[in-house]
Amino acid sequence: MARRPTIKDIARRAGVSESAVSFALNDRPGVSRDTRARVRHVAEELGWQPNSAARALSGARAGVVGLVLARPAHTLGVESFFLQLVSGIQEVLAAGRIALLFQVVADVDAECAVYRRWWAERRVDGVIVVDPRTRDPRPELLAALGLPAVMVGATATATATATTKAKAKAKATSPTNAPPTAAGRPAALSTVWADDAGAMAQVLDHLHRLGHRRITHVAGLPALAHTARRMASLRTWSERHALGPGHVRSVVTDYSDAEGAAATRKVLAGPRPPTALVYDNDVMAVAGAAVAAELGIPVPARLSLVAWDDSALCRVTHPRLTALVRDTAAFGRLAAEELLAVLAGGPPRVRESEPPRLEPRDSTAPAPTAY
Repeated sequence: MARRPTIKDIARRAGVSESAVSFALNDRPGVSRDTRARVRHVAEELGWQPNSAARALSGARAGVVGLVLARPAHTLGVESFFLQLVSGIQEVLAAGRIALLFQVVADVDAECAVYRRWWAERRVDGVIVVDPRTRDPRPELLAALGLPAVMVGATATATATATTKAKAKAKATSPTNAPPTAAGRPAALSTVWADDAGAMAQVLDHLHRLGHRRITHVAGLPALAHTARRMASLRTWSERHALGPGHVRSVVTDYSDAEGAAATRKVLAGPRPPTALVYDNDVMAVAGAAVAAELGIPVPARLSLVAWDDSALCRVTHPRLTALVRDTAAFGRLAAEELLAVLAGGPPRVRESEPPRLEPRDSTAPAPTAY
């Protein structure tokens, strides 16, 4: 195995001292612009990379951002949302030569353990946190650790409350009951979010204009905050239109095609089946279309279908699926940009992504009159 290049190798090749190399690579004063450029060029030629452990011991940044997913592993391989989100995140990080450390875990407890380990080992400079929960321990933990973070999809209230609790706890446990020093101050968390409630209302208004009064929402994991917001929006919309819970309702799944198909089969077998189904992702919507075909229920003549996130699946399925279209990669870029702003010393912010828009296609039509 080839030996890993060192600062000494760079110094020898560039014809400068090792201290000059250190100054140049760490953006410290003490070397000229030409020397800095020559050292960096040589480092790139040799394939030199900083030693993350040494950087952590010296207090320098790791040059790494973390992302942990606590979801059933079998649901990740078929859902395009996370692939697009990560591609947007990576686009921003790569431009800044920052690595993305990615890990999949079984549950939120395991995710919290990863954050504690990463921060103790100084493995990451900050984290991007996805899938906020209705009862979420992560914001308060991250604030207490002092680990800079951006919550993707959380509400501003949730992150602000977590920061306030962490500050109060730090103050209460201080020996002098004084505010913590800058080194021990809880991290303030930034938030990027999308208007799930408004998007759900947009879908329901479209179906209502088409005459649908029996609508079922095939939802994802109920503990996720965005699922809860969609379900709450559906209930509010139903009350506003004076439609009872038997007409408009949500059923929950794990986001997989198997559970999406099972939920579709169950609601269509009921005594008063829905005339429209709204799915929380594209995979479940395609599975639902397959179930309808299997049962001999024509789409959209007797059943209209809507997918939450548009994808190639929605556009190649026959009939093409009406879907909510949003730039998920742009959502990822927004999250990464906000984390870099936090790491640069910026204040915590709440930023909203561009709202989704409904793209009507062949899978929605006027509700059947005698069904």
